[in-house]
Amino acid sequence: MTVRTADTHCPYCALQCAQTLTAAGASTAVVTAAGRQFPTNRGGMCQKGWTSPTLLHAPDRLTTPLVRDVHGTLVPATWDEALTLVTDRLAALRAVHGAGSVAVFGGGGLTNEKAYALGKFARTVLGTPFIDYNGRFCMSSAAAAANRSLGVDRGLPFPWADLGGAQAVVLLGSNLAETMPPAVQHLAGVRAAGGLVVVDPRRSATADLTQEGGGVHVQPVPGTDLALLLGLAHVVLADGLADLDYLERRTTGLDDVRRSLASWWPERTEQVTGVPVATLRRVAHLLAAAAPVHGGAGAYVLTGRGVEQSTQGTDTVTAAITLSLLLGLPGRVGSGYGAITGQGNGQGGREHGQKSDQLPGYRSIEDEAARAHVAGVWGVDPASLPRAGVPAVELLHRLGTPDGPRALLVHGSNLLVSAPDADRVRDRLAALELLVVCDFLPSETAMLADVVLPVTQWAEEEGTMTSLEGRVIRRRRLLDPPPGVRSELEVLADLAVRLGSTVAFPTEPSVVFDELARASAGGRADYSGLSHARLDAEPDLFWPCPAAPEQPDGQPGPAHPGTPRLFLDRFAHPDGRARLVPVDHRGPRDDLRPDAPVWLVTGRVLAHYQSGAQTRRVPELVRTTPGPFVEIHPLLADLHGVEDGDTVRLSTGRGHGFAPARISDAVRPDTVFLPFHWSGPGSANRLTTDATDPISGMPEFKVCAVDVRRWGGPVPVDPHPDAPALAGPAGRPAAGLGEVR
Repeated sequence: MTVRTADTHCPYCALQCAQTLTAAGASTAVVTAAGRQFPTNRGGMCQKGWTSPTLLHAPDRLTTPLVRDVHGTLVPATWDEALTLVTDRLAALRAVHGAGSVAVFGGGGLTNEKAYALGKFARTVLGTPFIDYNGRFCMSSAAAAANRSLGVDRGLPFPWADLGGAQAVVLLGSNLAETMPPAVQHLAGVRAAGGLVVVDPRRSATADLTQEGGGVHVQPVPGTDLALLLGLAHVVLADGLADLDYLERRTTGLDDVRRSLASWWPERTEQVTGVPVATLRRVAHLLAAAAPVHGGAGAYVLTGRGVEQSTQGTDTVTAAITLSLLLGLPGRVGSGYGAITGQGNGQGGREHGQKSDQLPGYRSIEDEAARAHVAGVWGVDPASLPRAGVPAVELLHRLGTPDGPRALLVHGSNLLVSAPDADRVRDRLAALELLVVCDFLPSETAMLADVVLPVTQWAEEEGTMTSLEGRVIRRRRLLDPPPGVRSELEVLADLAVRLGSTVAFPTEPSVVFDELARASAGGRADYSGLSHARLDAEPDLFWPCPAAPEQPDGQPGPAHPGTPRLFLDRFAHPDGRARLVPVDHRGPRDDLRPDAPVWLVTGRVLAHYQSGAQTRRVPELVRTTPGPFVEIHPLLADLHGVEDGDTVRLSTGRGHGFAPARISDAVRPDTVFLPFHWSGPGSANRLTTDATDPISGMPEFKVCAVDVRRWGGPVPVDPHPDAPALAGPAGRPAAGLGEVR
């Protein structure tokens, strides 16, 4: 029996646990996954990682292109037929309506090579400004805050393993124990010291880690995290806990921030957040005692989606950074601020061109020097590159409108489940003249498409990912893809030729990476000193990692070692100083009201990931958590006559959702929790608001006002049920094979 192995990384979250895949047999090999030693996971994986090979042989794996026929049904087609339909429609739309009639939506799970090629394709072949990606739903608020306060956005500006030596860690809006279980082992030391602080309106699995002397669980009113941070910062200044020497040497703006914090005295903070004054003071002093200025062993402030997915998400993260700066934490080994990236390549995906306002290397698309540099690498006139587009939610709002994009290409995203106000998103997608989806499984979004193109998945491709730490890692191929399946690099290259572009689109991932490295040279996310060969030899390299400078004799100098820790000498602003930025609390856009008197918060569960398009196809994970549920406090349940297992109807300004009740005192009495991994009647994002942060464009996924009712009748039939692989959703107009609409 033939046995093959590949050392690669898990296809799910940004922890990117190292794994070894083993295939025994021929093309239909049995594949198993085993954890591999690596600094982040130390040989461990969660159940999603262990079961990840199941997807390689999913019964409904896409292996042939599909096009929608005149009857509105998706039917098999050849690659030539499918790509001819796509290129004919794109060419016709662009000829009549201009380059902006076509939009591109990417994903944070794409490799760096595919993310780079997708951004390049949008800007050179299509010439459209309309490209964004689902990382806008993940890291945009943290990115905006880090850029304005610290001068650069790298989720964690230090290795994850550094947390092992901390005396205090504040986790805001992150349920690590369920979203990244192998990461929790690095918190053993801080738990032993009693210094883990978890801020979450639910008593999550991560909050449970604070029990038995492990630390403090802070349970604020949903949507008041910013007020809590302002109150903590007030205590740090008022009680003389700040590192004044550090602030003098390494920051600007202290006087303005001091004035802005004056109104957030502890008693007022308690009134807004519901967090007792004693708890507020305890947390502030616990964090300060761990800070180097007070002789502590080190402290960290970390944020996650729970506080970032908000209309005030950028300001909330800014306040978290301010708190860490007041205590002198960033730029010191063993201390700091960081944002916990969620998607597998959420970091790299935004660095190299999927974001509406960025070029490779984390460059601004509006910067003339950046445009000239990247255009030179691409071999095009800088003036031909479009300017900045619009963030994801605004892009979705414009789809199918008279002045908006009439065609959309989707890569690595399941918008019908993952985007806010999902029914509105469905309406906008249905209004398009052409929807093309590249995927390896028939997601809800793929089943709405006019053309579905089957592409490779993680064990079938080479490439790189960038972890939550800014570590650039290698993804390695174990298997050939099934017959009929192509890499997205091949798809983009073929489309470019068919659309008449002379811009080169290499299809070998190592060659694409070398081009990416050149395009990133001199940018904030500089990968120019990296290559597939070097990453194979040195699997511990972090960006920025610039190319070695040329010596006087014309030979390259020593290779740059990479930058595991940022800010040790200076921050990334021109003067080398961090910015202390005043912010203030406004509260959620969708506030409580008589017809919606309860908070709805959303999040993840251990067994599932993102929109569930992958994990809902793994039997072991489905058995663990078969479907959505509403977590409701016993007092609230009693008020509405709800028993455990009863169907609950949740109503917001967007629509209704239905799911069985799970009665638990882990959630606040004024709050219900609904996980977001499902479509259908239990879809959380049919209820969420698409109000966005004015700076980052991040939607307010995490909190909205909801009415809660026990539902005694049958659950209404979903007008848009999940569709089988070869049947289009009801109501989708037919494109017809090769037909131009």
